[in-house]
Amino acid sequence: MNPIRKKRLTLIGLMVAGIGVATWLALNAFDENLMFFFSPSEIAEGKAPTGHPFRVGGLVATDSVKRKSDGLTTSFTVTDNAESVTVEYTGILPDLFREGQGIVAMGQLNQSGVFVASEVLAKHDENYMPPEVAESLKTAHDEAVGANQNQVSVQ
Repeated sequence: MNPIRKKRLTLIGLMVAGIGVATWLALNAFDENLMFFFSPSEIAEGKAPTGHPFRVGGLVATDSVKRKSDGLTTSFTVTDNAESVTVEYTGILPDLFREGQGIVAMGQLNQSGVFVASEVLAKHDENYMPPEVAESLKTAHDEAVGANQNQVSVQ
């Protein structure tokens, strides 16, 4: 093989390898920063990953907010009216956070099934609900209505 062809082939090989490495780095960074949304029902079904960050949303269950003695750690239950998940958050909660309100929490599920939140977002007015939360509540409601109709027709 003549030296010019050998140099060109080496250069092309290095370019292909460089493009491959750049593509792998981009996809790896994308995968690490990708954050999915799961409803409490999907978490109960085991669809949510353990140890990988994701978002969970729903309504804060009534009488579920409990503050720990350190003053910053709060645990509460998020529900989609079908299933519930316990959320633990250390930090200052948003001013609009209260029982019965829709929230979205970002964090990850620990080994004991508690969602450890790194950020909690509360809805900003009475009419707004995050689209993911509204959809999960509607789905949970539709499934509950369907299950009740099946029980009535069986009896």
